[in-house]
Amino acid sequence: MEIFLIMEIFLLNFGYIPKCVYLDMENELTLKRFIDIRRDLGYTQAEFAKLLGISSTTADIERGRTKLSGKVVTELLKQFKINPLWLFGESEQQYLETSRVSVIPKVVTVDSQERENMVLVNAKAAAGYPQNIQDTSWYQQLPAFDFPIPEFRNATYRGFQVEGDSMLPNLKPGEWVLAKAVENIDEVSPNKMYVVVLQDAVLVKKIEKRPNSNNVTLISLNETYPPYEIKPFQIQEIWQVSSKITFGVDATTEKGLLRQLQESMEELKSQLRHN
Repeated sequence: MEIFLIMEIFLLNFGYIPKCVYLDMENELTLKRFIDIRRDLGYTQAEFAKLLGISSTTADIERGRTKLSGKVVTELLKQFKINPLWLFGESEQQYLETSRVSVIPKVVTVDSQERENMVLVNAKAAAGYPQNIQDTSWYQQLPAFDFPIPEFRNATYRGFQVEGDSMLPNLKPGEWVLAKAVENIDEVSPNKMYVVVLQDAVLVKKIEKRPNSNNVTLISLNETYPPYEIKPFQIQEIWQVSSKITFGVDATTEKGLLRQLQESMEELKSQLRHN
């Protein structure tokens, strides 16, 4: 025992650090970054454990009692775009490039002639949209139709009903926006409006990507709502708003909605000519 103690003192005095000490330092940095991720995302230890497929909580990992497994690292990469090299102290880039974040539509529906439909997502359906975004059977409950206007050809469009007043005066509650699918988050413009599908909400906002920032800023036109930042991986889909439809009467049923859409064709054509 004394021999090992003398050897360790000797190595430390001559500038050598035992390998086990290096390992402890590396592990400490990894655990700190793991904890920072959870806290930045706002999850409790139990909530984070559930997302990562860990039984109970992440407490044992954060205390260094349980090894950070490859499965957990994979889930951090898959769900939150965490750079594994950053996690283990080999890089200063915490997140993968935003250009690698796919925001293309998860499901596209077609009619009997294999033409793409425009699916309509009303305010009620929007509440379940993020959780069912890849469930093809869920889309069957939503009204869908083919829009016979040339401007809506050769691209994927979707209709969303506006909820809330955060985009006043441009968009009022209850109005509908027709929006074109965006394939890549790097394609967004600060001068456009977008339907942003997050992991738990569907929002209509302006999007701004600030230099030297990994975050994305969502901006409301109504100044009473302050802008706020999110991580790119929190976005599931982005749709660029191209036009809107306003109804003066109630259109709560599918037939009523489709009928009023047909009645609004001429107004919509006029909007498109002036865009």
